[in-house]
Amino acid sequence: MRHNKAINHLGRKSSHRKAMLANMAASLIMHKRITTTVAKAKALKPYVEPLITKSKDDSTHSRRIVFSYLKDKYATAELFRTIAPKIADRPGGYLRILHLGFRPGDAADMALVEFVDFNEAALASTAKKETKKGTRRGRSTAKKTEKPTAAPVEAPAAPAETTPAAPAEEAPAAAPAEEAPAAGETPAAE
Repeated sequence: MRHNKAINHLGRKSSHRKAMLANMAASLIMHKRITTTVAKAKALKPYVEPLITKSKDDSTHSRRIVFSYLKDKYATAELFRTIAPKIADRPGGYLRILHLGFRPGDAADMALVEFVDFNEAALASTAKKETKKGTRRGRSTAKKTEKPTAAPVEAPAAPAETTPAAPAEEAPAAAPAEEAPAAGETPAAE
């Protein structure tokens, strides 16, 4: 039975596994996405996400802790300078794992690991979809809501003030409306 054996050892000794995860994490931070096997991607995600959370607090102490995991000063600098400000408001879930299919040589299940906030293609497509949906919904609901709300508001206001004056005002308003097309036709006839 494999009770309490939550860590995937990936077929390696602990020192080899730690070095591999450190190298993969540094490559992910430098390139913003990497292609690897699904098992390694699932092992990498809990390794990197706490480091990203630590990078939100830009202090010497947090930089030293992150450097002890990554063992690469350029990756540490990249994490604190470019990645941390962009993900500052995200409360977790910084990485995305996308399954790519099987590798031709050994049929290993492959995956793409990438930062959620650094995928410009996905961010652009979601922005386009949101604007299309927002505009379409806005037009259809605006037409429906304007007509019913406008009529009931005007009808109670007119009888409440003076009932005899309201029909007198409507009659003169109707006469100029009929005269306006006649006046418009006269210049067209000339």
